[in-house]
Amino acid sequence: MIVTFEKEYLRELYETGKASDKKHRFQDQVVKRYTRTINLMKSLNNVQGLVQYGGLHYEHLHGDKEGISSVRVNDKYRIEFREVIDGDKTIAEVVNITELSNHYKK
Repeated sequence: MIVTFEKEYLRELYETGKASDKKHRFQDQVVKRYTRTINLMKSLNNVQGLVQYGGLHYEHLHGDKEGISSVRVNDKYRIEFREVIDGDKTIAEVVNITELSNHYKK
């Protein structure tokens, strides 16, 4: 799968482990899991491969996030992405790394 980044800070987090702006700071463990999850996504042929990793909780979001899918980074954060099919290629455009609200926590 091809992984692209909608926002520069998401690419920076993946490539360098930190964002250049002060607004998007994450703990080292979160950045490591984010990077590992992006690497896993890149290694798969398509998003359906994410289903076999139950701990990622791959899902299609609903409501105001219709058209966005997500996988968990950990129990507090998730990566949100758009799935784009381009011929025989699947592109996952990462749009956000977001903190889960208390509503989603178990």
